[in-house]
Amino acid sequence: MEGTMQTETKIRAESGIESGPRGPSCSLRHFACEQNLLSRPDGSASFLQGDTSVLAGVYGPAEVKVSKEIFNKATLEVTLRPKIGLPGVAEKSRERLIRNTCEAVVLGALHPRTSITVVLQVVSDAGSLLACCLNAACMALVDAGVPMRALFCGVTCALDSDGTLLLDPTAKQEKEARAVLTFALDSVERKLLMSTTKGLYSDAELQQCLAAAQAASQHVFRFYRESLQRRYSKS
Repeated sequence: MEGTMQTETKIRAESGIESGPRGPSCSLRHFACEQNLLSRPDGSASFLQGDTSVLAGVYGPAEVKVSKEIFNKATLEVTLRPKIGLPGVAEKSRERLIRNTCEAVVLGALHPRTSITVVLQVVSDAGSLLACCLNAACMALVDAGVPMRALFCGVTCALDSDGTLLLDPTAKQEKEARAVLTFALDSVERKLLMSTTKGLYSDAELQQCLAAAQAASQHVFRFYRESLQRRYSKS
């Protein structure tokens, strides 16, 4: 995903956020976002959560191959490129989850018989990678002007051996966790759009993690708004 830097329109927004009364275990890492970084895609964004960083480019709505054409809506495709090497099973699984999330909010019926392609490049993975990919994809879709019924964000939760809930865990915290759960939520009703889980947890812990993710999403969406306001106020 190469392109020319457009420094005159590049916007950087940053936020370090804490959520909830439980102290450090319920805090989100520092956020940063830049949009319109690349000249070739119709929209682009980089998203940073702590030391996890993802670059996203959106192409379309554009012409679609006849074999992939859908007569009543846009064809949405997602490609996830790892930091090094070729995409494997993990990337293909994440591509499907991101595509399902995007399809839940993108108003594809406004652009039938076209394609919308989201290309994600992992720059660094220091934990909560899927959530960071979702956030980068959303900001790139906004930058491309793709119509959506709502914004969306990703939030990852980890449960350690004694049941303590960690939001936005690092790679080390994920590795040591008993369970890792990632949720995609919309900006209108904090509605659950997608979830994926790994490890062992109870129904009560699942609900606790979902509630924590919904609360954390308010901070992510506030960061989105501040980032976009800052950008468009300078346009």
